[in-house]
Amino acid sequence: MKLQVTALSVFLYFGVSAQQIQNNPGSNHGNKFEQLGTILPTPNVYRTASGAPGHAYWQNRADYEIFAYLDEDKRNLKGSETVTYYNNSPDDLDYIWLQLDENQQSTVKKADYQFSSTLPKSLNDQQLKVSELPVKDNGYGVTLEKVTDASGNSLLYTVNKTMMRIDLPKSLKKGEKFVFKVDWNYNIPNRIKMGGRGGYENFAEDGNDLYTITQWFPRMCVYSDFHGWQNHQFTGRGEFALVFGNYKVSINVPSDHIVGGTGECKNYDLVLSSEQLLRYKKAQTSNEPIEIVTLDEAKKAEKNHSKQRKTWVFEAKDVRDFAWTSSRKFVWDGMGVLIPENNNKVMAMSFYPKEAYGLYRKFSTKAVAHTIKTYSEFTIPYPYPVAQSVEAANGMEYPMICFNYGRTEKDGTYSEGTKNGMIGVIIHEVGHNFFPMIINSDERQWSWMDEGLNTFTEYLTEEKWDNKFPSKRGPAWTIVDYMKLPKNQLEPIMSNSENIIQFGPNAYAKPATGLNILRETIMGRELFDKAFKTYSKRWAFRHPEPADLFRTMEDASGEDLDWFWRGWFYGTDPVDIAIDKVTIATPDFEVSQPEKEIKYKVEKPIQNEFDDISKQRNREDKNISFEVEKDKSLQDFYYKYDRGQEKIDTNKEYSFKSDGNESLDKKDQEKFRNMTAYQIDFTNKGGMVMPIILEFTFEDGSKLKDKSSAQIWRHNEQKVSKTFYFDKKIKSIQLDPMRETADIDTSNNFWSNDGSSAENSKFQVFKEKQKATVRGGANGKVNPMQAAGKKN
Repeated sequence: MKLQVTALSVFLYFGVSAQQIQNNPGSNHGNKFEQLGTILPTPNVYRTASGAPGHAYWQNRADYEIFAYLDEDKRNLKGSETVTYYNNSPDDLDYIWLQLDENQQSTVKKADYQFSSTLPKSLNDQQLKVSELPVKDNGYGVTLEKVTDASGNSLLYTVNKTMMRIDLPKSLKKGEKFVFKVDWNYNIPNRIKMGGRGGYENFAEDGNDLYTITQWFPRMCVYSDFHGWQNHQFTGRGEFALVFGNYKVSINVPSDHIVGGTGECKNYDLVLSSEQLLRYKKAQTSNEPIEIVTLDEAKKAEKNHSKQRKTWVFEAKDVRDFAWTSSRKFVWDGMGVLIPENNNKVMAMSFYPKEAYGLYRKFSTKAVAHTIKTYSEFTIPYPYPVAQSVEAANGMEYPMICFNYGRTEKDGTYSEGTKNGMIGVIIHEVGHNFFPMIINSDERQWSWMDEGLNTFTEYLTEEKWDNKFPSKRGPAWTIVDYMKLPKNQLEPIMSNSENIIQFGPNAYAKPATGLNILRETIMGRELFDKAFKTYSKRWAFRHPEPADLFRTMEDASGEDLDWFWRGWFYGTDPVDIAIDKVTIATPDFEVSQPEKEIKYKVEKPIQNEFDDISKQRNREDKNISFEVEKDKSLQDFYYKYDRGQEKIDTNKEYSFKSDGNESLDKKDQEKFRNMTAYQIDFTNKGGMVMPIILEFTFEDGSKLKDKSSAQIWRHNEQKVSKTFYFDKKIKSIQLDPMRETADIDTSNNFWSNDGSSAENSKFQVFKEKQKATVRGGANGKVNPMQAAGKKN
């Protein structure tokens, strides 16, 4: 889902310190580069240390057969569903949990996660009303009519706000299935006034509604190896954890409505006119969008409210949810798209009212096609037969169908911001087919695993749409304002969605930016793209957790990224690397270390400074014998010397001449005369380690670049230095010239050689003498054996 999110206050705060487990907190090193270790869950037979599903991985399944009746006059939706739930887990289940998301629209049934409130500066007349205490029922939310088993026997159930528990007649064991039925209805809310993802929008000018029917039926919760039942309440923010299954959905609506839904419609021949059916078949092989329902037909339908009814039948396989839309206002166009990676022929389609015609007719379906093709390149080939975009003045995603915005002014014109926003939201919402509709993470717990990963891939797709596309999330520089905020306004990415104040930056932008930094700056595109595709392939149609992503990215690339996950995902430290000082040094060819005579005495016996308890006890233990006592051939000169059996005058002085430095000849001096050394001192002021990327500009106008990996900080996480030698003078040094590390303060990223901002010094240059160095050698000194005249 793509939202414009404002700062909200919440009561709960997910502390940083609890996540930042450190073995060495008082040190200047050894914290940021620690392995994540016990922060990550222990690998097991379900999820491996490599990040792949284990050999015993399992997941449950739910198949649905649903009949829905849309009452346009009462704005009520009535439904009847049969659910077949398969227990593939190793556990016996005594009850099952379902989601009743529509209860969030109720004043008395909702989860009731309230926010702090203060006196406003102003209110409109609709907002100003007497506080109702106790709160009155507004008439919204699910009304359960009947809950039975397959034979019609009533089942015991309990509704807890947005969750419903059904108590099973007997335990559901591994490999068994349970079939049950639920009849229900609810009043459809005005989505524009009440908010939320699903509902109706009324167009007062022509008296018609546009329905987006989402989270509309009781849906199975996920039961998993890592969480058990994911039955956290739906508060309107944290989205969904859902199981895969097959759907057959029959939707009864007024006969002049056009319906789009998850999956393929199986009875177009019964619900479309012969002309519309012909256009649909033509669109399947067209390279350009063809209007299946034309603008003229849509305008005509707006004026006639039919009392007749039609039933549209949709089927979808291996999906985690089902959503649909219905209105007589719809223009409908489509075109065929081939996904070459799996040779899948996809029908890309758009539904939109006349108010959006000037934008949607030109861009929507082509943006859908571009999205599924580009995401297929970076993740997995798009597997479904349909991809649809519906203009509904919002942004929300479901399998094979999504709802977006993008309407023109009444005269047909539009702003560039509206156009780019529409294209961006279409790409984002269609992209959600991959994250999390197929790579099915737990959105209720980890919003970033679908929003962040999807926003990142959206950025890659926007870039391939138009190189000048004004992406708001993804580039490193776009996250800086968020990273600058005080720590008490920040949470780690690894926080539950309900507890986040700045939800948009935290769940969407920061993880997307982090992945882009990994791709462009830390890992490189080749390594990153392979690892990201590996993650997508491993967890397609499965339920991944954060550790599965972290481990796979490392496993498939050979890069140790724990420092990055620790800092960017578990921490709130920003990036702020500063150039503190530059020291300039020039060569000194004068030799300052001539040969000299060194006096010394031979080494005394090497003995232990203290006779420790282990040595004493070993001597006292009659069962221990020492090898040098058993084998007399091991008793050499030093055995006797250490025990006083060999005597040497250790006061006698000897001498030898040390090697001096040899001056360079004139030719070599001329070779290095223009060489200059530059020591650059850096401070990690922000706390988050990053590669050090430098651009050198020389006095002759030429430029060079250098990048040191983040590991340069591993021995000192606060300060590092790096020295370069150039045969021409540096004019300036720019740190992070492409703003690719999200550095929050670029004022300390630049150094100019103006003569006042550097320290100057000399470094000696001399000729290297070639000599063999033997480890453990005496370096010319007389050893005790030589002094004693012994060879054994």
